Amino acid sequence: MRATELRIGGLARLSTCDWPGELVATVFCQGCPWNCSYCHNPHLIPAHAETGLDWDNVLSFLEARRGLLDGVVFSGGEPTLQAALPEAIRETRALGFRIGLHTGGPYPARLEAVLPLIDWIGYDVKAPFAEYERITGVPGSGVKARKGLEMVLESGIACDIRTTEYEPVLDRAALARLADDLAAMGGATTRLQPFRSVGCVEA
Repeated sequence: MRATELRIGGLARLSTCDWPGELVATVFCQGCPWNCSYCHNPHLIPAHAETGLDWDNVLSFLEARRGLLDGVVFSGGEPTLQAALPEAIRETRALGFRIGLHTGGPYPARLEAVLPLIDWIGYDVKAPFAEYERITGVPGSGVKARKGLEMVLESGIACDIRTTEYEPVLDRAALARLADDLAAMGGATTRLQPFRSVGCVEA
């Protein structure tokens, strides 16, 4: 699929937090199959929402930032929802940028397809894998998230595993169960990140 078909819900022209230690631009891909109650970008959830950016505009911007940015992060929403993602990544790499990806792993096969193109991953782990549905609203989402994380860990790609600390849906006991799940995956650990109320429908 052509990169021009990538649906873009937003663009951060300069970010120091989306890929720790790197100066990046962040492309927010439209659409996510999950509906987490604490999502602070709920406008990015609908896959077919109107967007004001197209890939050609983003690519022109990136061309003008060659040598000024370390990389480009594809975030969301959920970037792997979109079939145009691999080609967009290839075009971005061709400009000399390193590539970061934010994902929750809902599409393991699509994630596997782009792993050879990725330099760093921010992987969002929502909950103990058996308890995903109460956060995402989607049956079986924990199975896919676990599979995706297994792929990332096996790939050897630098990865920041992080979990949003939101007490109404993830209490201390649940965090302990999540730690057990990750420990069983070869000793992986997660970084707790604070809940952000800005933009959240539950705030």
